[in-house]
Amino acid sequence: MAAYLNNQQQVQLPPHEIIPLQRMTTREELDERQRIRDIFDKYDRDHTGNLSVQELKRMINSRRCPDLPKGFAKKLMKAADHNNDGYLDFEEFYQMSREHNYLFRDMCVRYCRLVVPSRNPVAADEPDGEYERSMTFWPPPLTMIVFSIVEIIFFVIDIIETNNQQGTSTSGPMATLFIYSPQLREQAWRFVTYMFVHIGFMHIVMNLLVQIFLGVALELVHCWWRVALVYLAGVLAGSMGTSIFSPRVFLAGASGGVYALITAHIATIIMNWGQMEYAIVQLFVFLVFCVTDLSVSIYNSIYDPFDKVGYIAHASGALAGFLVGIGVLRNLKVNRWERYLWWCAVTIYFMLMGAGVLYHIFNPDHFYPVFA
Repeated sequence: MAAYLNNQQQVQLPPHEIIPLQRMTTREELDERQRIRDIFDKYDRDHTGNLSVQELKRMINSRRCPDLPKGFAKKLMKAADHNNDGYLDFEEFYQMSREHNYLFRDMCVRYCRLVVPSRNPVAADEPDGEYERSMTFWPPPLTMIVFSIVEIIFFVIDIIETNNQQGTSTSGPMATLFIYSPQLREQAWRFVTYMFVHIGFMHIVMNLLVQIFLGVALELVHCWWRVALVYLAGVLAGSMGTSIFSPRVFLAGASGGVYALITAHIATIIMNWGQMEYAIVQLFVFLVFCVTDLSVSIYNSIYDPFDKVGYIAHASGALAGFLVGIGVLRNLKVNRWERYLWWCAVTIYFMLMGAGVLYHIFNPDHFYPVFA
């Protein structure tokens, strides 16, 4: 016989039999609970299903919250321990994570958001794509910072030695030894070392800002050596292309490497399209920049005969950055068409660089008569 309850009747369950109601209406909530469950299980060292004050302290320290006051773990335990048993079970821990979500942020995530935006504005402090979750701060992203420091040292030395406060002289010891000079092609190191020499404050400042901003963002996902290869490939391609197509031009500055970093971002967006948030937006931004810069370059090269910008180095570095970026940067989920693209990119890069080297060796008349 069925039993009916009217509005005045209630069923009372003992406290230990009360079943908490949980809203599981969206995939996002399920994913969030699983993420918090993984953190909970990680710090539940004794696998009791509860966190003690000591385990909570370990979690707070490991999540990089050194600015929290002493005794905060105990206060947090007291506030989140709703049944006052001195421990946090998963439901209490989950509720705490929603109320105190700063314990679950990784450092520098706000900076990453400038390059990789979030789809969900409510969780704007937490990377939420597979690509974004692969960001790591160990080893530290220092490659572009180290390159930048060396470039600053070279620039300062030349200012001091030449007593040129604007930094526009090319007669300093660093510039004399390392700048790319078409008359000194036999000194092969100049095809790379010109990146350490800059002419003027605006030149070096713009290069440093762009290469640090874009280079560090790549290093967080792809590791230092991959980013270094992309950068140096752009520098080498810049001087190689300039030597062939503009054999009278001197080169200084890291613009070839900077443009390589720009197009390397395009390469990693393409190769990680399905794993990256707002890939179409990011691709659009970088493409607009590249097309605009290319248009300005063509215009200046035609209508401004006194323009001294090495546009060939920019274009060559950009091409190298795209090809090498596809070849060496991480691809989180490899699709079949991406394998073909990888082989095409690597093959084209080595063919172009090999052809450039052979052209320098077997066609010297292309270079030397221009100085006769």
